[in-house]
Amino acid sequence: MSAGAPGPAQLDAARLEDWMRGAVDGFRGPLTVTPISGGQSNPTYRLEAPSGRYVLRRKPPGKLLPSAHAVDREYRVMAALAGSDVPVPRMRVLCRDEQVIGTMFYVMDHVDGRVLYDPRLPGLSVAERRAMFDDMNRVVAALHRIDPAAVGLADFGKPGNYFARQIARWSRQYKASETETIPAMDRLIEWLPAHVPPDEETTIVHGDYRMDNLIFHPVEPRIVAVVDWELSTLGHPLGDFAYHVMSWRFTPELFRGLAGVELAPLGIPDETAYVAAYCRRTGRQRIEHWDFYMAFVMFRMAAIFQGIMGRVRDGTATDARAREAGAKARPVAELAWQQVERLQRAA
Repeated sequence: MSAGAPGPAQLDAARLEDWMRGAVDGFRGPLTVTPISGGQSNPTYRLEAPSGRYVLRRKPPGKLLPSAHAVDREYRVMAALAGSDVPVPRMRVLCRDEQVIGTMFYVMDHVDGRVLYDPRLPGLSVAERRAMFDDMNRVVAALHRIDPAAVGLADFGKPGNYFARQIARWSRQYKASETETIPAMDRLIEWLPAHVPPDEETTIVHGDYRMDNLIFHPVEPRIVAVVDWELSTLGHPLGDFAYHVMSWRFTPELFRGLAGVELAPLGIPDETAYVAAYCRRTGRQRIEHWDFYMAFVMFRMAAIFQGIMGRVRDGTATDARAREAGAKARPVAELAWQQVERLQRAA
């Protein structure tokens, strides 16, 4: 799971064990707590006990941006998707009582499998790569086909006007985290709201659907769990899908991307083929305004990176690589503005 974690001293394992005895069905101690590192999100811990293996996700301590690190929303959406075509871990319990470990948290079952960070999938066969990319496509399409009301998520977000609200939200988040002037971000904040496409759709969106937020089966080329749902809401499926496809626009050096990679010999579909597969699965002829969606998701990604840098400034970053990640805000914003310039030249 792509979540950073503070040191074990910041979590009272004995107090947590006492709480789990009464809150988690079937739990038996003693409890061993191990931080899981790997990203910039909600601190995550592996819990091991005679009764089984679990994972705990908590809000980070300290000053946080408004609406960020919503572990309660993560818990709710994964609980709602249990039994659907979108595989998720089994949710155990949400604890809103900050007295237990210092912040709100939830506990879910541990899922055995592989978390893969390099989309080139080194060391795997052509057939395995092809199957894994196809399953990524299948799962994101399945998510966007779920009726929110049918799984109890009709009120999980506001229907309609998604891009305008998201642009406003991430503009605020960016400004709240700003540590330097990035001209490309300032231009995007001005340009994007005036060019939102008129089409409106509303589905459940993951918000951060990418390879390293998926757990693949230990030996089979299929997804056994989608994790890290803290940015999930009701929103426009094509914004969610464009964020996922953004990997094809980033180089491996910028952020785990596929741009410039010879894909065919690896068995990895190019962007056009991958988008076409999603369209088939969701009943679309084609996707209008694709370039706008790409500019939007790159802007949003830049704002996320800037949020990480803001946490570095505030001393609340939970991962040693936070400064390196935060520094990507500028190049990603510039790439987003290049997308806008291409749109302007094509107009």
